[in-house]
Amino acid sequence: HTQGLFRDRLIGVVRPGHPLSLGDVTPARYAAGLHISVSRRGLDKGGIDEALQGLALERQIVTVVSGFSTALSLARTSDLIATVPERHTTNLRSGMHSFVLPLSLPEFTVAMIWHPRLNADPVHRWLRGCLRDVCATS
Repeated sequence: HTQGLFRDRLIGVVRPGHPLSLGDVTPARYAAGLHISVSRRGLDKGGIDEALQGLALERQIVTVVSGFSTALSLARTSDLIATVPERHTTNLRSGMHSFVLPLSLPEFTVAMIWHPRLNADPVHRWLRGCLRDVCATS
């Protein structure tokens, strides 16, 4: 079973004082920076790269990490650019400069998924309710 919890979008995040924290972020300025790719499968290309390619631009990915918290930790202490989900990483981005990506990328749904055998389990139902409540209020 699947249930959507909330909609999110990707944003760019850099340390305070990073060149992208000043002035308009254009596709060319965004692409010109050094990037962190977040991929659990170790991929360094994705939808962002496809959108940039449509503008005849390419970004340089200097490292691939498996999670958003790692990407933000690296960006916090370097000149690297992290691209992360806005709502999902709100607390992790505290004190950093966030910006709307200068690209046309679709929003996405964050959902919970569970096996049908757990659908009637009272503890699992309670946990799913807690997740729905937390996501509805944040």
